[in-house]
This record gives sequence, C-alpha cells and structure tokens, in this order.
Amino acid sequence: MHFIVTAIGSYGDVHPMVGLGKRLAERGHRVTVVSNPYFAPVVERAGLELAGLLTADDYQRLIEYPHVWHPTKSVPYLFREAVVNLMRPMYELIDQLYTPGESVVAAHTLDAASRVFRERAGAAVATVTFAPQAIWSRHRAPELGAVPVGPAWPRWWNETVFWFGNRLVVDAALTKPLNAWRRELDLPPVRRLFPDWWFASDTNICLFPEWFGPVQPDWPRPVEAVGFPLWDAGDTTPLPVDVEAFVADGEPPLVFTPGTANTQAADFFRVAVEVCERLGRRGLLLTKFANQVPSDLPPSVKHVEFVPLSVLLPRCAAFVHHGGIGSCSQGLAAGVPQLIRPLAFDQYDNAARLCHLGVAKKLRVKRFTTPRVAQAVERLTSSQSVAESCQKYARMCETSGLDRACELLERVGDS
Repeated sequence: MHFIVTAIGSYGDVHPMVGLGKRLAERGHRVTVVSNPYFAPVVERAGLELAGLLTADDYQRLIEYPHVWHPTKSVPYLFREAVVNLMRPMYELIDQLYTPGESVVAAHTLDAASRVFRERAGAAVATVTFAPQAIWSRHRAPELGAVPVGPAWPRWWNETVFWFGNRLVVDAALTKPLNAWRRELDLPPVRRLFPDWWFASDTNICLFPEWFGPVQPDWPRPVEAVGFPLWDAGDTTPLPVDVEAFVADGEPPLVFTPGTANTQAADFFRVAVEVCERLGRRGLLLTKFANQVPSDLPPSVKHVEFVPLSVLLPRCAAFVHHGGIGSCSQGLAAGVPQLIRPLAFDQYDNAARLCHLGVAKKLRVKRFTTPRVAQAVERLTSSQSVAESCQKYARMCETSGLDRACELLERVGDS
C-alpha cells in the first residue's frame, strides 16, 4: 500500500506525520511525505520519500512574519499562508502521487487540498489531528486565550462566539478563497467549513489519548483518539557530545524553548537566563535562531540549536515552553513539570489541559517576568503532588499511538 502523508507547519506538525510515515514503512508500506523542503533532513533520516512543497525560503518567510504569534492576527495569517496558498500546489502533488486502489492520503489538519481531492476523485483520505482544540465541540469548547470561550463559559455563549468566528474570520480567510477555487474545479460551494466539511473523511485519527482529549459526542465520525505519537527523531538522533557533557556535569537543568518556529523570543530567553541565575540552576536554551539568545551567557546556561526532546527531557528538572502539543506530550512522557507561556493557536487549550492534570502551571505573556517565572518553577519542582502527577501520566504515555493510527489507516486502504 502507498501512503501519502501531508505535513504542514513547523517541526511540531512535521514530526508526528513523519513518525507516522516511518511506522507505516516499518509495517511494509511505501510512504511519501508531502512537506516543505526545509524539513528534508527529517524526512530523509526517517528513510521516507519527500515530495517538496514550495521552497525552504517560503517556510523561512512564513515564520518571520511579525504577527505570527499574535493572539488574534496569527489565525488569519495561518489560514492564508498554510492553507489557502498551499491548496493548489498540494493538490497537484497529490494528484500526481495518488493511484486509485493503491494509495491512501493521511491528511494534516490544515490540508484542504486532500479534502477537495477526496471529493473530486473519490480518493481514500484520513484526517490526522494533533490537538483537541482543532475539533470544536459545543460540549467541551476549547480555550482560545484572547477569545472568551472555553469549558467555564455557558454553551450558548461558546456557540455564539463560534458562530461569529466563522462569519468574521473563517468565511473571509478560508471559505471565500476555497469556494473560488472550487468553482474552477466545477465543485459546488461549501456553506459551512467547520466541522461538517473539514472533517468529512474516511476516518478521523486523533493523535492524543482519551484522558487528554476525550472524544466528544458532536465530533465527526468515524473518530478515535489513539494516543500521542511521541516521535521526534530521537530514535536516530542522540544528544550531541557537548550537550551530553553539559547534562551529565551537574544537577538536572531547566529546559527553555519558545517553539521551533519562533524567531521573536528574545524576551523569553532573557527571562530564562535571569531565572536560572536567580534560582542557582543550570539551564538549556533551545532554538535554531541564535540571534534571540543573550550573547553573554553564564557558564551555567547553554544554548542548543536543536535536540530531540524525547532524549533530553527525561534528564531535566523542568520544562518551560510555549504549549505546542508536541512539546506538551514530550513533557508528559518524560515525567517533568511544565511551565507554559501560551501565545496562539492550540497552546492555550493544551496549557489548560496540562494544568487540569496537575503537571503544569501557565503564565500569560504579560506575566512572564523573572520573579513570576522563578516562583512558578520553584513551586513546580518542589511540589510532591506535581511530581506524583508527572510520574502517573508518564506511565500512561509509555505506549505510542502510532501503531493504532497505522491500523486505522490500513483499514481505510482495505475498504
């Protein structure tokens, strides 16, 4: 069987899809990953084929946009750059790769092209979703940070806000350009994108466990929450020698990262260094963009470009990050307390779920100051109840969801 895996976004989006593709290849299938060439090393090290989508410069331009992490401006921008601008070229790639009766598309949540291709060509397509926030539910509305919605609000209020969000944001940013393209393809217009059309596929695979994001009664069917993928190339990428030496040479360090695609985190790293000095702790600063990191780091703090969290975090004291679902799940699997500074997208909802599990605290951007971060880290690392919760959920993460996801994909191909 030939699986076409689409991977849009940052490392947090690409790693789960590549991990899924790698597991499918290990089960004897051919796998092609459709992704930006920026991620070619990840795909190639996993032994998979890459079908390049746009250029690495296009990805670099996307993440350098000044408002990419803005709590409200980021979503329309993401829709335009990661959905609308990719629809046509992605559709062409899938059309070239797909063979009826042999191929199955495992479609990223932001992949509109595969949904259109399924509708037009009768293709076998499964939707892969990473975080519960992506599938809106009137029974358990997600937290969205700047937008006043969530489980604590009345259902009527959540539905009203969602209705206005559809009208004011989704229709302008997504529905209109999608329907313009559909007219070119002689397809009828879509009246309501979410959740009806967007999640209409042969199956919906949620790469998170039920205890993190329970399947809701109004989620599109068929649907199954299979567990976290927990793949970040750690099986093929050991810690660099200098990082290994640093980790081994003293007490477990604190780890700080604002996300792999964040190029605007100078304040985050400044606070990180000050927190380490205030607490007398060692620290690791993770980013590929060194210009964000203070130039005069003390000997107790080290900058690292990129290492797999699955290898690093089990040897660390605490994890301070943005709340992306990949970072959250790796923190859970490692059994370390987490401090979250959410910025946009699914991060607020992920942070709320971690706090509910008793393994994390969250600080909004305006409260992410040295005294508050130091106090939060101190409380997290000294709390017996937090330690017990971390160990509890680490045990629950021991089984990856990739095998079950593969079974569901194979079932689509056999039907």
